[in-house]
Amino acid sequence: MIKNEINQLLDNYIKWLRDNTVVKQIETNWIEITTPHLDRHNDCLQIFAKKTGNGYLLTDDGYIISDLINSGCPLDKPRRKETLLTTLAGFGVELMDNILCVNATSNNFSQKKHNLLQAMLAVNDLFYLASPHIESFFKEDVANWLDISDIRYTPKVKFVGKIGYDHLFDFVIPKSRRKGERIIHTLPNPHKNSAENMVFKWMDTKETREQNSNLYVFLNDINDNISTSVIDAFENYNIKSILWSERDKIKNELAA
Repeated sequence: MIKNEINQLLDNYIKWLRDNTVVKQIETNWIEITTPHLDRHNDCLQIFAKKTGNGYLLTDDGYIISDLINSGCPLDKPRRKETLLTTLAGFGVELMDNILCVNATSNNFSQKKHNLLQAMLAVNDLFYLASPHIESFFKEDVANWLDISDIRYTPKVKFVGKIGYDHLFDFVIPKSRRKGERIIHTLPNPHKNSAENMVFKWMDTKETREQNSNLYVFLNDINDNISTSVIDAFENYNIKSILWSERDKIKNELAA
């Protein structure tokens, strides 16, 4: 049965996550946690944990913001700053002196660690803003297209996955008499790692949604062709990927 297959895949994912996470003491009060999640340089993301009274402080030690700035993507412009803060707020992550951080307790440590990593990946993808050829944010373009196409939706919807983690999606179209729930997410910088992360995010979420709920992922192909590995990753898990250049092909299906 497909449910048993998905459960096994989720178990395999959790095992992969644990087996590929390395914990190292680097200072008296600080622990370095190297995760298998990759940034756009294909480097493993690291977070740092410190005991604080009855809880823990988790940070990226300023890596994500510094990397964006050093790569030619400053975030000091009002619109970019607003997008950064909105992105972080969606994951409950704070920004302190260009450091991403969250406070955790023993009870919610895993969730907070997950939120911080998801925020790091999301902010890491803001690198595409450095391109002078992109005049507006991809998520805004998708929202504008939904409005113009008279497609109803709810923005920024968070679901709790099967293993208890929160997952934030860009838009949700409620079910109608003809169609089930349609969840929409955008990938402004589609690559193999972001696609795989999206697949695991959906696998965890799908188990908690109705059977006829589907995920649609809009892929930004404005400046670059999308790798076949990205398309294949979504097809293998029955996720509907839509190239931005071909968005009108899906209009009637989403409007139904």
